[in-house]
Amino acid sequence: MIKSIETMNIAEWHALFGSRTAILSDHIRNAAFVQAALAAIHQIKPGLAPERDRFFELHAHLHILLLLLHLAPNQALRPGAFIGFHTHTAISEVQLKITGILQNKPETAEGTADRQLLTETLSFLRRQMLIETGDKAYFSDSYFGLWHCWIGPDQPQSQLYLEELQHLKEAPSQLTSALSRCPWLLAQAWMNFFLRRDQEALALLAEINSGFGLRGSDLFPLLSAMAEAGEWQRLLEWLAETAPLMERQKLNSLELFYGFWDGVIAHIPHAEQQMWGPLFRLSPSIYEQKLLMHGKWQQWMDYQLSTGTDPFAYRVGVFAPIEKHAPELLLPFYHQAAESYVLLKNRAGYKSAVKLLKRLAKLYKKRKDEERWETFIAAFASRHSRLRALQEELRKGKLIP
Repeated sequence: MIKSIETMNIAEWHALFGSRTAILSDHIRNAAFVQAALAAIHQIKPGLAPERDRFFELHAHLHILLLLLHLAPNQALRPGAFIGFHTHTAISEVQLKITGILQNKPETAEGTADRQLLTETLSFLRRQMLIETGDKAYFSDSYFGLWHCWIGPDQPQSQLYLEELQHLKEAPSQLTSALSRCPWLLAQAWMNFFLRRDQEALALLAEINSGFGLRGSDLFPLLSAMAEAGEWQRLLEWLAETAPLMERQKLNSLELFYGFWDGVIAHIPHAEQQMWGPLFRLSPSIYEQKLLMHGKWQQWMDYQLSTGTDPFAYRVGVFAPIEKHAPELLLPFYHQAAESYVLLKNRAGYKSAVKLLKRLAKLYKKRKDEERWETFIAAFASRHSRLRALQEELRKGKLIP
């Protein structure tokens, strides 16, 4: 007797998907392949209850992801295996579809059938995740997405997380040399996070960082979960603990990391003091941005003066809030830079110096300190009276008669 799709388990679904897509085995793996595979699977799809339909669609896309990677369900991708541009594009599109399916959370189901589907889905994704190698997390994102979107929000009890930790502890003996240690450690960190065993989770992340190099994508879903739940004190503690793990991260990851700090500071203002020390060491450029964002005009200007920054390295708009709140801080900045340009002793340098001197004139006028300006510019012109080209530029700029 042929089993109906409604009563099949996950393994039987994938066997059916395989029979439906076998005709495409010689096709190029690209966006057209994805559409053809989906069409072949959907041709035999019956009407399903909404919750079961979501599982069906999730596994249909997971199966196509396996096909794009040229994998059988229990086969690991070889390290360094080549994936062409069009295949990589198709993989990215399928992963986005999977993310969308996971974000469309099913209703809480108490039925045995739906619980069984969830258990089997976890088992399927756990295995795929634990045999992944290399930098690309093709199935790890789906595994963590399932926990975060479909399981995490509705599990006040800890039983599922404890059971998953047990499955993960048994994985090394089951998978032996096929086990990929990095996602294995990360999965345990996630389960400990959901169990609110934060120190255990943080220790696992530190182990990943020392052995493999922690990726921002390994940490950010956890930080996002705390921000979404409004757990600002807990998030603050995590940010402080994980800042040392960000040392080898790229600028865009650091920007995302310190975006979480902005959220915390908005709710816990005194947390700002904990941000500055690690930030200065990790990224001077973000440090500068945050100084401006938090109105630390004096510290920002001290940093510019100490590093000899050229004012022309910034758009004029950057100085607008300083001109409004603390215009006196710009005076030494422009004075120092103008003198530096004069020392170049060429026409281009003199032109730049005059531009800065004109900014100074406006600042002194805004401060109603024209007398001090007149004294300065007269002394400046006299001191550099032998630089004929500079004198010409000063006159062109209408700074001296």
